[in-house]
Amino acid sequence: MLGRVFKAYDIRGTYPDLLTDKMAWQIGCGSSTYLLADAASDGDSTPMMKNVVVGRDMRTSSPTLREELITGLTSTGASVIDVGLVDTPMITFAVNYLDCAGGIMITASHNPPQYNGFKISKRKGKPVGESTGLAEIRKAAAMVDKGAEPDPDASVELRDLWEPYSKHVLKFLDLGERGKDNPIRVVIDASNGMAGTMIPKIFGKNGEHIDGLEIIEMNFDNSKGEFVHEPNPLVAANLADLCAKVVEEGADLGLCFDGDADRCAAVDEHGNIIPCDLMTALLVKHFLSIAPKSAITYDLRSTKAVEEEIVKHGGRPVKGRVGHVFMKQLMAEHGAVFGGELSGHFYFKKNFNADSGAIAMATFLSVLAQSGKPLSKLIKPLWRYVQSGEINFENEEKDEALDAVMEHYAERGEIDELDGVTVDCFDSEGWWMNIRKSNTEPFLRLNAEAKDQETLDRIVVEVSPMLGDRVDH
Repeated sequence: MLGRVFKAYDIRGTYPDLLTDKMAWQIGCGSSTYLLADAASDGDSTPMMKNVVVGRDMRTSSPTLREELITGLTSTGASVIDVGLVDTPMITFAVNYLDCAGGIMITASHNPPQYNGFKISKRKGKPVGESTGLAEIRKAAAMVDKGAEPDPDASVELRDLWEPYSKHVLKFLDLGERGKDNPIRVVIDASNGMAGTMIPKIFGKNGEHIDGLEIIEMNFDNSKGEFVHEPNPLVAANLADLCAKVVEEGADLGLCFDGDADRCAAVDEHGNIIPCDLMTALLVKHFLSIAPKSAITYDLRSTKAVEEEIVKHGGRPVKGRVGHVFMKQLMAEHGAVFGGELSGHFYFKKNFNADSGAIAMATFLSVLAQSGKPLSKLIKPLWRYVQSGEINFENEEKDEALDAVMEHYAERGEIDELDGVTVDCFDSEGWWMNIRKSNTEPFLRLNAEAKDQETLDRIVVEVSPMLGDRVDH
């Protein structure tokens, strides 16, 4: 049963049929066992190394799962610092700020309200994925049987960290000469998720804490644990109301956050959705001006413009696998100052190499305010190529299909297998593509880019028969 809710990067399932209260207790036990042992292996025996930070989102099942999780954690020796209703990036901050053994966020991110789950991080906020601790937690959780009493030395403490967390995030905000008479105006769609709590705590109601900022709020009420629209900012339909509101209000920018507020997507002043890889490209100059010649990481689905901008501004491009676990590892390994993913995760060296929707927002606003230009004009020179977006193909024989693609294109372009199969014919034919296997579904996912629409259409038509039945939804 436990195996069904353990995924590649986190733990997730519908509640209470797949993810049960007993599982939450078991996961607490397994997490305590793993996190305390991992912290002890560093040779650091400070008292805080027995503490695990716990936070939760606004889903109706989160309070119950919190109780069971904490009971499991304390049954196996961990003390708990409960930071309450928070965005997921708060957990990474809290683990580092308090120097704890690890942290657990109760959330199902962008999934519908009947889902819930756990995102786990270890010391220094390092991610716990399948190959970096999640498999060990699953094994330890499966071996316990409910009934153990809490460790008498374990404690549960409630802590409010919004003040230090806000100070941390606002270090990334610089609106230049913008003041109360000329504020930058941003419409924020909180998706009825944790951004509805986080944004007012950090930036104030309607931005009142910040001179030069005005926030127009959408879908900030998260008290019912329900969503007006799916809390996934990568689906264009979920941004329709935001796009219209930006135009209606004459705002400078629109931002939509996912359910746990670790991701966000941007809309320009004309109500046009800006792909997240182009927002990564936009921030390259900003971060390389702060840390010249630094590495910048990006996932391999990103537009060629990202790499080109990094080289243009004297940085070191580092291309990586898709997923926050891999991106955070790359950030640390290369000392990268910044990183971005097509999915809307943005990573920051001065945020413990971790992603943050709030810091992404602060940085977007800073670049926009300091440029004195509308977002559409900043993005236009970066939107050099045409992209397919992610196209899914149903295929039960995914490995065979990838082998066929490699064989077909072996003589035409450069092929790598960093994450799925990437075929790069950009210099010779004006296109490249990446095909990856889904971790959770019988799908192959195609992302392609070309120098013009005709070339893109041709290559998608050419490769599609090799990939299976196209899924249009």
